[in-house]
Order: sequence, then structure tokens, then C-alpha cells
Amino acid sequence: MSIFSESVISTSVPRGQVGVFWLGQAGFLFKTDSGKLIAVDPYLSDCCLRYAGFKRLLPRLFQPYDLTFDALVATHAHYDHLDIDALPMLLDNGRTVFYGAMDTKAECEKLKITENVNFMVPGDIFHIADGTITATACDHGTLSPEAVGLLIEIGKRRIYIMGDTCYRPDMLTDPLYEGLDLLILPINGAFGNLNENEAAEVAKILNPKLTVPCHFWNFAEHGGDPAKFAQNMKDGPNYKIMRPGEGFVL
Repeated sequence: MSIFSESVISTSVPRGQVGVFWLGQAGFLFKTDSGKLIAVDPYLSDCCLRYAGFKRLLPRLFQPYDLTFDALVATHAHYDHLDIDALPMLLDNGRTVFYGAMDTKAECEKLKITENVNFMVPGDIFHIADGTITATACDHGTLSPEAVGLLIEIGKRRIYIMGDTCYRPDMLTDPLYEGLDLLILPINGAFGNLNENEAAEVAKILNPKLTVPCHFWNFAEHGGDPAKFAQNMKDGPNYKIMRPGEGFVL
């Protein structure tokens, strides 16, 4: 078992709070106060090299069999969010339930994954692992028109993962996004995503208690500069630049 996996297992989460761990790229792991685990967009292999020529630059934190998730969520079917090499191993334990945007359905069918799977469109709500997830609208353009964001509510915490999306301030007025404890958003500015300036503007509009940027460092082609994001957030709400494998209790 990896050092990271051991740290996740050993982390104690107080009642009503949630443990938050960054897996690199757009991947996050959440631990509830009862010990349940929810993974969002974990990228654990190097399948993007084989299919798109994008070599991973960050080391793998753990192997698919190291941790058993109660819920596994994919915001869309791009392979750095839906890891098709790791997916069968992550789901073969009979316990993990999969929730994916509608474009992940075809990939699951190719892999002959038919049990414990759910597919979602904006507005869908699922009760999972001591909390709920609400699929939210995002704009990843023609690259992935069925991509979704996520509002995750666990205990007393409200976490908004924007998913891969461009700058659409008109989509941020929904009362659903009021009173956020944590905002997670991309900053790489490529392939239809927010750049460092736009991500800071979104954070200022939504004004969460804490903002965490992601989608940088894992591929040379993707870009993303956390230092530039931090500079743009000088007059904005609180933020945290995380290193891969780092965790905190929210």
C-alpha cells in the first residue's frame, strides 16, 4: 500500500466535516466523517499517452487496488477524467458505485461495465456515501458537450467542482452556488478550460470560503500556472495551492 493510501486511511475526519485530497490533474478524493470515500476524476494510469500522446508528468500516488471507494464520479469521458485503464480495477470490488456524465456511458459499454453504474445530466441528484451530488451545467464546448460539474454536499460542507469549463459568468448566478465552503476549478486555459485570470474572476464572483485550483502540472500540453493564479487572487477570497497527495480537513 502506498504512503498516500495510508495517509487517507489514517486521516480522522471530525463529525460534520470532510477530508479533501488532491490526486493531481482534476482528481480529488473526499473522506466523510464515517470513513466513506468519494473519488472524482482520478487519473491513475498513463492511458492518455497511448490515446492522445499526452505523457503524465506527475507520479502515481496509489494503485487502483490500494483504496476502495464508495463512489467513483467522472465529470466527462476524456481519459484524464475517466481513466479507462484503471476503471475496471476500481469497480471490480462489488462495492464501488459509479456516477458519470452521459458521455461516459459508451466507454463503460466498451469495457463491459454494466453493474453499479449511473449516468447523469445537469439537475440530477444522487444520494451517495453520507451525502449528495448534484450534476451541474458547465461549458466544455464541442470537446465534451455532455460534461457536467458537481455540487457535493457532505455533512455541513458544500463543495462545487466546476469540472472542465470555459469562462461563463452567466452560468454562475444560480442560487445553488451560494454559501460554498470549497470551490474547485481548472486553471490551465487550454482545451476549453478556464485560464488563471478567468478562474480568479470566477472565485471572486462566487466568493467561496476557500478556492482550490486544479488541472495543471500533469501534462506539458495542458499548461496552467498556479503562481499566476495566486497573483490574480491577491484581492480575492481565500485560496489554497495544493501539491499532489496533499490533504486537509474542511
